[in-house]
Amino acid sequence: MSDASLQMGFVGLGRMGLNMVRRLQKAGVSCVVHDLDEAARSKAAESGAEAVESLEDLVGKLSKPRAIWMMLPAAVVDKVVDQLAPMLEKGDMLVDGGNSHYVDDLRRAKALAERDIHYADVGVSGGVWGSERGYCLMIGAPDSAYQHLEPAFAALAPGVDMAPRTEGREGDPSAAENGYLHCGPSGAGHFVKMVHNGIEYGVMAAYAEGLNVLRHANIGKKKREDNAETAPLEHPDRYQFDLSLADVTEVWRRGSVIGSWLLDLTAAELHRHPDLDGYEGRVSDSGEGRWTAQAAIEQGVPVPVLTAALFGRFASRGNDLFADQVMSAMRHAFGGHDERGGENSKGSTS
Repeated sequence: MSDASLQMGFVGLGRMGLNMVRRLQKAGVSCVVHDLDEAARSKAAESGAEAVESLEDLVGKLSKPRAIWMMLPAAVVDKVVDQLAPMLEKGDMLVDGGNSHYVDDLRRAKALAERDIHYADVGVSGGVWGSERGYCLMIGAPDSAYQHLEPAFAALAPGVDMAPRTEGREGDPSAAENGYLHCGPSGAGHFVKMVHNGIEYGVMAAYAEGLNVLRHANIGKKKREDNAETAPLEHPDRYQFDLSLADVTEVWRRGSVIGSWLLDLTAAELHRHPDLDGYEGRVSDSGEGRWTAQAAIEQGVPVPVLTAALFGRFASRGNDLFADQVMSAMRHAFGGHDERGGENSKGSTS
């Protein structure tokens, strides 16, 4: 589904934004784009988009009702909204496709509604592959704004052929089957995307922890230090397996109940870099995992897996080091225990 009559303003041409513009242009949705980076504007223009140097130019190029999609870091969305709002008129639409907190969406939607400007929040999943595969879209918006913008959603989404139809679904494929969903009013889209990313943290952590167990399956072959500070390996004969993680993940891709796109990507990385050379293991979190945990606490809903995965990301960045030092100090204080390094010893604060 596409609509050559639909025109979209687009602000933010980063890793995802530029590819989204390319996909929209290819589907016949005309885009007027802006980014502070001149090179990014030039790349968008190569796809047929009209690139402009300012937000004022962008607003002036759009036909009414104007529809402007922001693909920006959450920290700068308010600044751009404040710049755009005075230039917009009744019936115009602002779309936030970044990873904003849904609570901020509720606030923005209320403020813009006082100007009769519609606000839509769209959770976007697909990463750098979305230009080819399409993007899964979770949408919060007033009904009228959703209906106006639906051709853009349909153009960005993967389409029904991305996955086999669920048993029992018949007739024309629904929007959800095509890869986009009107979740509810403003705020609903980013709420669903927030939980989506919380789940993503948990799934990634499960794969990582399991593969780490497999990586150490040959520990029985290795010489271990014999001292009072190191627990002995009681059954070294049980851990004599030299496993290829690249091949394990490859076989899991075929017929396994834990198969997924994340596993596909992991298998590809392990094939290229079996020891994952070049990755330090510092895992960032962009906020959604924290917000999911906060929402779960407020709802009284237990999410032990998701919160453990979030805390694991904190630990990956060295934020557990001082706590570990405290425990080491306590062991030394009450029992005279000396620290013993090993292959997993942190070694330094860097």
